[in-house]
Amino acid sequence: MSTPAADPELLAAACRFAAEAGALTLEWFRSNELDLEHKGDGTPVTAADKAAEARLRRLIGEFAPEDTILGEEEGHSPGSGERRWIIDPIDGTKAFTRGVPLYSTLVAVEDQHGPAVGIIELPALGQRVFAGRGLGCTVVDFHGERPARVSDTSAIGDALLCTSGFGSWSPEQVQAAHASGALLRTWGDGYGYALVATGEADAMVDPVVAEWDVAPMSVILAEAGGRFTALDGHEGADRGHGLATNGHIHDQVIDLLHR
Repeated sequence: MSTPAADPELLAAACRFAAEAGALTLEWFRSNELDLEHKGDGTPVTAADKAAEARLRRLIGEFAPEDTILGEEEGHSPGSGERRWIIDPIDGTKAFTRGVPLYSTLVAVEDQHGPAVGIIELPALGQRVFAGRGLGCTVVDFHGERPARVSDTSAIGDALLCTSGFGSWSPEQVQAAHASGALLRTWGDGYGYALVATGEADAMVDPVVAEWDVAPMSVILAEAGGRFTALDGHEGADRGHGLATNGHIHDQVIDLLHR
């Protein structure tokens, strides 16, 4: 029996919530009054992160009060239903605090059948990449709305490979990536995954991530014709690392990283 498609109304609601939270972050973007704090793990957090997550939680709670929510800033809020929302109000907080417009608001929903909805909202770019299981992947930007599809690059030597940074790569991995002939760029965080889903990049490598950093990617990449796994090829967003590709070079990238 095939897995049923996601509820289109759920996808539409999640897109509205991501758009509203993303718009809220712009009130602090490039503001001289943005205060930066550090959490217990050393990662940065701002009033914008906190406000955007609070807005998302309120909207989700009004829409589906029985659903579970996992968020970067407020943690786990258990619910009685079968659905779980995973939210990251600002993915790329360091970029956000420096005025770099490549940060994103991430929203994912899982139901009893697995990943159902994924959204990458890029407020400062005016772009959204979103997908629902069985509903396709779509990109909306200043060009309008259109299907999002991955590239057809078939050899890693011809690929554009993105990462959030090379600090978490081993020297051997960096050397292998350079030797592969791939074009390497650090257009990272959610933006890097959006580039792969829309065919503008061929691979996005994240050696260290939290679940909320990559929860939307499995459904987005699958519906765009690509593939998302952990760096060891296993499925799931909770393994501490992530790899998105156009599918054609997925195994080549995994081999490169494990040489």
